[in-house]
Amino acid sequence: MGLFDSHSHLNDEKFEQDRDYVINEIRNLGVTNFITAGYSVESSKKAISIANKCNFSYAIIGVSPNDIPQYEEVLWKDIDEIEAMLHSSNKILAIGEIGLDYYWNTDNKELQKIAFIKQIELANKHNLPIVIHTRDAVMDTIDILKKNKVVNKGVFHCCPQNRELIKEALNLGFYISFAGPVTFKNAKNADEMIRLVPNDKILIETDSPYLSPEPHRGKRNTPANVRFVAEKIASVKGLTLECIENMTEENAKRIFKINEREREKEGKRDVP
Repeated sequence: MGLFDSHSHLNDEKFEQDRDYVINEIRNLGVTNFITAGYSVESSKKAISIANKCNFSYAIIGVSPNDIPQYEEVLWKDIDEIEAMLHSSNKILAIGEIGLDYYWNTDNKELQKIAFIKQIELANKHNLPIVIHTRDAVMDTIDILKKNKVVNKGVFHCCPQNRELIKEALNLGFYISFAGPVTFKNAKNADEMIRLVPNDKILIETDSPYLSPEPHRGKRNTPANVRFVAEKIASVKGLTLECIENMTEENAKRIFKINEREREKEGKRDVP
């Protein structure tokens, strides 16, 4: 067992010069698994490429609310491309990151909603969970999830420290993933939000290269820094770091059905 970074962006251009070095380094620093998250067609392709080359990496693919194309017909083409990618690798765990973002984008809210719903339908069609990005859009996000059943549930990634969002998400059966912001000195309600999440529904992530936790805030983030998020959660819950490592790894493997995938792969190897 070890640290499982459930959401990173090693497909980001900030890793273009030293991606292989970073991947080798994080393994040496105790990260046993990491997920590279797509947010567009091209970044999803890169996420798959990273996962295929690295035996302790996985991918999620989708079109994020911040990468919605301007025209609806282009959006359909992008989602069709995402679906076609699902057949290219057995390392793809979920559809994501998808959702709503009214902080950066307020002029295409309806198209964001359409993209979110269509990708929920895509996840259901292929028996996959979803990974949700939401910012300044709590009510609309929850409303869509209540009206559009998500068969395999999923994760609120880098979950905003919002009491009502977390309660509603848990009631709907979703997992909550915390990132660097819970370690920030000005995160006044972080402890309360961590306590709200049951041990069997909590995940850890970096969202690297962004949101570096204390004591590395302001620097490029990497999956190695997921340790500081785990340490924060351990402190709040009064548990050991090893306990949090084991717990969050088990949770990640459960929601993303990683153990099932490994058993299926082993079964195929045994077939003569």
